[in-house]
Amino acid sequence: MIEAKRVIEIAEKHLEGSDLFVVECKVSPMGEIELLIDSDTAVKLEDCAALNRAIEEELDREVEDFALMVASAGIGSELKQIRQYRKIVGRSVEVLLNDGIKLLAKLDEVTDDGIVISYEEKQLVEGKKRKQTVLVSKSYAWAEIKYTKEYLDFK
Repeated sequence: MIEAKRVIEIAEKHLEGSDLFVVECKVSPMGEIELLIDSDTAVKLEDCAALNRAIEEELDREVEDFALMVASAGIGSELKQIRQYRKIVGRSVEVLLNDGIKLLAKLDEVTDDGIVISYEEKQLVEGKKRKQTVLVSKSYAWAEIKYTKEYLDFK
């Protein structure tokens, strides 16, 4: 069986020197390979096709049959790499915490330890009878986050 590690090595060798990078690779027991890539700018269809050809040239169909799909990590898909997070600093994100709390917020900062997000929340403010909307900024460690997705608001 073809290993994901081998496919990633081939892809990274081919992508070296570009702003494209591997996000994830999955290989099923049936030989179906799904490779997701992303870019600091944009992933073009030609990039996916060229990478697909490069990987197919290095893998031998005579030894093992496989189906290969190279695709771009789409908008709305879970962020897997710190590089993906850094690309969208300043944009809206949906964050699901491990305790089940889902937050819609702005991604303010990305560090090696986690992220800093800001969002509006109603809180009691001293001297006010009703809750007031205040801007809250919180940091979360990677271990606290189940997933993060870029959030697109079509309103």
